Amino acid sequence: MTAEPEVAPHQTGHTGGEPDEAARQLYLAIIAEGGRIPCAGAVDLDQAALRQLIDIGLLMVNPMDRCYTAVSPRSVSDRLGAELRSEATRLLVRAENLPGTLDGLTRAYDTMPRPSGPAGGAVHVEGHVHIRQRISQLVSDCRSEVLTAQPGRRPADTLQVALLQDVQLLQRGCSLRTIYQPTALVEPPALAYAEEVTRHGSHIRVLDEPFQRLIVFDRTVAVISASDDNSTAAFISDPATITFLVGTFERDWARADTAESAALGQGPARTIPDRVGRLLARGLTQRAVATRLGLSERTVAAHISRLRDRYGAQTLFQLGWLMRGARDDR
Repeated sequence: MTAEPEVAPHQTGHTGGEPDEAARQLYLAIIAEGGRIPCAGAVDLDQAALRQLIDIGLLMVNPMDRCYTAVSPRSVSDRLGAELRSEATRLLVRAENLPGTLDGLTRAYDTMPRPSGPAGGAVHVEGHVHIRQRISQLVSDCRSEVLTAQPGRRPADTLQVALLQDVQLLQRGCSLRTIYQPTALVEPPALAYAEEVTRHGSHIRVLDEPFQRLIVFDRTVAVISASDDNSTAAFISDPATITFLVGTFERDWARADTAESAALGQGPARTIPDRVGRLLARGLTQRAVATRLGLSERTVAAHISRLRDRYGAQTLFQLGWLMRGARDDR
């Protein structure tokens, strides 16, 4: 007696409804044979494709004559469509009921003890672990906007945690704007983070000058570093102070370059002469450039002398004007 493949009962719970290429070709081959093939002749067929067609419902077993019979894709589409709509309705109901289901947990979270201080003052939190925990709570509580200024490089493990939090933040519909220094976005982990959050709607700009670390949540809480090694952070809720910090951020944001124009990851950070030239093109004096870059005026004067030779400028004003034109031409 010829061995026949074991026939499992037809499954109606499959909701994918999209056969892969192998299953499609097998279905077409069965149609070419008149829409049916004996079960005994199916031993040489692609068993995974055969099972897929049965699970979807495009193929059924006729126990009377032991044949696989093709089913109209139209009827399968109608059935699966009804199943998907039913599942969608069930998910919508779950989504509507979810806030009520989690209400007790939400109340517990809202009443969780948090660092407190004088009204309108600043709460100082010590230790990187405690600072990250408090910031994570603020990210979770955020409802509309986060503004961040991130000078210096960020460790890879910090970026990995930040990526998960920030993507969830953006998926909730919040906005995220970040200012970086050029040196902060030269390593692969930082570039990968920037590309991923940008893909989810974040906006990044690059400012080639010193600025302080800052995070502002919903323009109600600001976080600044309170120690040189960033081991202490001040969490500020005073409205006047936050208004000042937001204004500082917006001024830096207006002066910063977009991530695209900064050509992130395309090469090493700008050289000191380039940075001197960019600041001169913005109208800064020699002394202001030295202060901004942390250089001596003599060093800046030497860079300016070489830039004058390069651009053929006779005066500082002319050099700034020529460099501004060169920048606009790029």
